[in-house]
Amino acid sequence: MVKLTINGRKITAEEGTTILYAARDNNIYIPTLCENEAVAPYGACRLCLVEIKTAKGRERLVTSCIYQVEEGLAVQTDTERIQRIRKMLLELLLARCPESQVIKDLAEKVGVTKTRFVKQKGNNDCILCANCARTCEEVVGVAAISLARRGVDRELTTPFNEDFTEACIGCGSCAYSCPTGAITMEDKRGTRRIKWPHNKMEFKLKKCSVCGQYWAPEKQIEYIAKTSGTPLSDYDACPDCRE
Repeated sequence: MVKLTINGRKITAEEGTTILYAARDNNIYIPTLCENEAVAPYGACRLCLVEIKTAKGRERLVTSCIYQVEEGLAVQTDTERIQRIRKMLLELLLARCPESQVIKDLAEKVGVTKTRFVKQKGNNDCILCANCARTCEEVVGVAAISLARRGVDRELTTPFNEDFTEACIGCGSCAYSCPTGAITMEDKRGTRRIKWPHNKMEFKLKKCSVCGQYWAPEKQIEYIAKTSGTPLSDYDACPDCRE
């Protein structure tokens, strides 16, 4: 176990634990949007920045979702400097996603109710955290979407920016991992519709041979059968009816 302090409070954490998780385990709040335990730490939103002082006396700012605990580490999560940075970051996010309720709520927690920056048009609610793309690649193993371009032109998109990508299996993991609701998924009348900020796709759903309910995209079932080496006939019935 590693001994450290967070906001002057002595705590212990397992070696390899990030500062963010060590704080959470001890009911110490650090705001974050891009953190997702299902994928590797990325540090995209920067809201989880904290001030640290190592046992050797080195002081600096680090993203707590990436930086791991160290023996003798001293962490401050809410200094004036950190507060200023978080407010600036949330103003920038409010300018990018002015209608996002998630961003508004988080901003209000630190006293930010408006932004001094020009609000972007389009209202896509995407903060470019890449949670969706990383989940698609690291968890699902498909890599059907990704971030493209650089700077102010950076966006989430499918290959060739088309409303169809052969790689996508319609699992909806991207929608579940999106922290702001920029990606939506709807199952209706035997069709699943997934909408990204700049693209959309539709998938035919599989109908259970027993209960008659639609339960998963046919393309996703084909992918599962192929990767697991099982026959498609094993998936004629939904999981509830197979039990």
